[in-house]
Amino acid sequence: MELYDVMRTTPAVREFTGDPLPDETLRRILENARFAPSGGNRQGTRVIVVRDPATREQLARLNEPAVRRYVAQIKAGQSPWNPLEPPAPSAHEIAATEVPEAFTKPVLTAAAVLVFVVDLGVVAAMDQDLDRVGMISGASVYPLVWNTLLAARNEGFGGTITTMAVAEEPAVRELLGIPDQYAVAAVVPIGKPVREVTKLRRVPVEELVRLERFDGDPLPDR
Repeated sequence: MELYDVMRTTPAVREFTGDPLPDETLRRILENARFAPSGGNRQGTRVIVVRDPATREQLARLNEPAVRRYVAQIKAGQSPWNPLEPPAPSAHEIAATEVPEAFTKPVLTAAAVLVFVVDLGVVAAMDQDLDRVGMISGASVYPLVWNTLLAARNEGFGGTITTMAVAEEPAVRELLGIPDQYAVAAVVPIGKPVREVTKLRRVPVEELVRLERFDGDPLPDR
């Protein structure tokens, strides 16, 4: 596929046909995705390919606590898991919230699940002393995650970035034998999409981009 076509037609895929993802195709996807940049080109990211159904069942269960809070906050009118305000629902209300199947099914039905982890000993987290949630270390792992999804699209496969299991990171580390100095960045189910999406909804450039300042003029279209 042409590059811009891949960029404009790579959706979050959560429903899969059940077709296998051959090892040679997965290797080709990762062979090309690995050229993503990382801080200082230190390449501290590692990818764990999970195919075992029992392990995937446990990963799906580890999604559930974060999903309960996510759903409960949406019902309460909050942006879920936002770091600026505490949850409006009580701990009891969150614990009583049902987990929609859509949040766990992709991990169970994908052809494979890729778990991306990054070595915190080699990332340059320049925001570590700021009074907010850290963001910068993600620059050393998420380009690889997105390159993987773009490459999957090019091969006729698809997936989605999920992060619910990260809330239970110690349990994920134990399940997959991940060393303590590695952070879990994403759990990516990948497989053959049930539907081919040809058009995505995104904000226009005029809303996305401003010149010189946050409140500056929009980027002109000509």
